Amino acid sequence: MTRAAVIGAGSWGTTLANLLCDRGETVTLWAYEPEVAEEINRRHRNDLFLPDAPLKPELKATTDLGAALEGATLVVSAVPSHVVRRVMTGAAPHVARGAVVVSASKGLEPDTLKRMTEVLAEVLPGAAIAALSGPTFSREVYERQPTAAVAASRAADTARRAQQAISAPWFRLYTNDDVIGVELAGALKNVVAIAAGILDGLGMGNNSRAALITRGLAEIARLGAALGAKPATFAGLAGMGDLLMTATGPLSRNRSLGIEVGRGKPLEEVLARRLSVAEGVGTARAAVALAAKVGVELPIAREVAAVLFEHKPPRQAIGELMERSLKSETWS
Repeated sequence: MTRAAVIGAGSWGTTLANLLCDRGETVTLWAYEPEVAEEINRRHRNDLFLPDAPLKPELKATTDLGAALEGATLVVSAVPSHVVRRVMTGAAPHVARGAVVVSASKGLEPDTLKRMTEVLAEVLPGAAIAALSGPTFSREVYERQPTAAVAASRAADTARRAQQAISAPWFRLYTNDDVIGVELAGALKNVVAIAAGILDGLGMGNNSRAALITRGLAEIARLGAALGAKPATFAGLAGMGDLLMTATGPLSRNRSLGIEVGRGKPLEEVLARRLSVAEGVGTARAAVALAAKVGVELPIAREVAAVLFEHKPPRQAIGELMERSLKSETWS
């Protein structure tokens, strides 16, 4: 039996903690909000972030990082990407030597533009770190709908340990050694999903959506190639799989945010009504900065950032994308 700590009690962290309990593991879930921890312990629910979802009674929650991590041989980092460094720095003194640390957050650190495993490697030097990514709506995983995802690490043994620790009969994990590609795909697909939502909000149809998703994947792969990722990763679960789901699925937080923006609502108003984080908002600006740093063009991400942060009208952004100079599909 594994003793596991899941750090972050949002919908995804709660779902993963419940999955690990379903496997028979001893699990403690760390929550930032005292009321969330109290409700999980008292009512076995987390109605703030995963409503109408009874949790395993064996699942325990706490707001004390030390208590959550005590004796854990598996640590899952599931807090929003912009607070991973702060939260996991606080966790570092309590992470056991030899524990596998799995990053379940999808995004880029706003200031440094680093991927989540890079952040974890800095605050947990010497730790065995893997990234978990793929097409995984938390609600469907909670409902035990068949799901496949990826556990990625440059160390084959670490990837296998994460795979064995988290896989379940309804949650099939594959290993991958391309951490760069897996994490970039998981972060940037959220930006494309916002763009897809904007198209939906504007009332545009299937032609527009298909073109956007295809060219969005090309952007992600282009940046990945510049940073050393493997092209095949972007055709897999962490690439095309996650992108298709997030850009088209009704449970996508990023797509739904884009729909509201496409309908003319200011970003500030949309964000003010949301409890859960839409990671693509921060990632849009970070992706554009990272691409500029390595000399790669991301026209879709650039226009999404302009719509979100510069109040650019969505129809103008689409027009400028369509009127760019004509190019070869495979060269641009």
